[in-house]
Amino acid sequence: MMQPLPVRGLHLAASDHSVEMTARDAAACERLIREALPKEGINTLVLELDYTFRFRSHPELADEAAMDRAATRRIAKACRSAGVKLIPGFNCYGHQSWGKTTLALLRKHPQFDETPKLPADNAGIYCRSWCPLAPGLHEIVFDLLDELADACESDAVHCGMDEIFLIADPDCPRCHGKDPADLFAAEVALLHDHLKAQGRTMWMWGDRFLDGKTTGMGKWAASENGTHPAVDRAPKDIVICDWHYEKAWPTPDFFAKKGFRVIACPSVKSDVALAQLKLIREARGFGMLQTTWVDYPHFITAYFGEAPTRPSLPAPEPMTDAAAKVACSFRALCAAMRAEITP
Repeated sequence: MMQPLPVRGLHLAASDHSVEMTARDAAACERLIREALPKEGINTLVLELDYTFRFRSHPELADEAAMDRAATRRIAKACRSAGVKLIPGFNCYGHQSWGKTTLALLRKHPQFDETPKLPADNAGIYCRSWCPLAPGLHEIVFDLLDELADACESDAVHCGMDEIFLIADPDCPRCHGKDPADLFAAEVALLHDHLKAQGRTMWMWGDRFLDGKTTGMGKWAASENGTHPAVDRAPKDIVICDWHYEKAWPTPDFFAKKGFRVIACPSVKSDVALAQLKLIREARGFGMLQTTWVDYPHFITAYFGEAPTRPSLPAPEPMTDAAAKVACSFRALCAAMRAEITP
């Protein structure tokens, strides 16, 4: 029998910017927290909100159908009653657009855009980035992070920082010619230092700290644009969320040896999730965090074995199939973690 992992978590993305947040969604989230998470042994919920929260500090940055503070408080209350730590998520640096849609920060403040000359429909890119050297940027970002943490009554914030491809862009008047590792390390430190000054811990994805070329992991699960040396300059009290979805790469040991608390993050494949659990145990890691990456009402209905009932969200077959696979992986991972600590 083993000691339970400190973090046994679930990541939900409330930030599907193509659909409307509804009261039914918040109720479904509360139901998952109260009925499922304690039974599955989950003690941490990372709720990625991004601009789907109705900010008071900068109301112009809230999506039209964003979740209000009252709904967030209800979710926080449900987490407290279930013994679950709630951590809000907000994508920093990258992921400032999705598809043809530029998200609120760069839409309302185009002066913060790393690549302002790109077409408005984001043709030819994955996601826009903000410019970390843009004057006035961080005063706004810090307000957003603080407000999310306050609303969720949390002492931690997940800052994203994954899949950043637009960095040190030649067309950026401030960043061109600079070392991507320097820019990334400085942004990580800036976010970390602000949160720490507020008594909060920074969580982030770990892919930009991995060398995608020498390891063979490629440009998605790791970095091929020069950010990876920043790992040696990052504060060691950051919690690294080490995501791998297709294969259980031995990266928990890499991060643990660098001095970080590391959490392995699977997705749709149960066998990968179980292999990552083994790697986390071998590395004496900090825990596991199941990611979903489907609209969270789909995941919740798949978990409970029910048909999606949300009128505003059609359920095309690929989405429901993905939700079913994620729910299956989640159940398998939770069962394995419970088995570890059962006499």
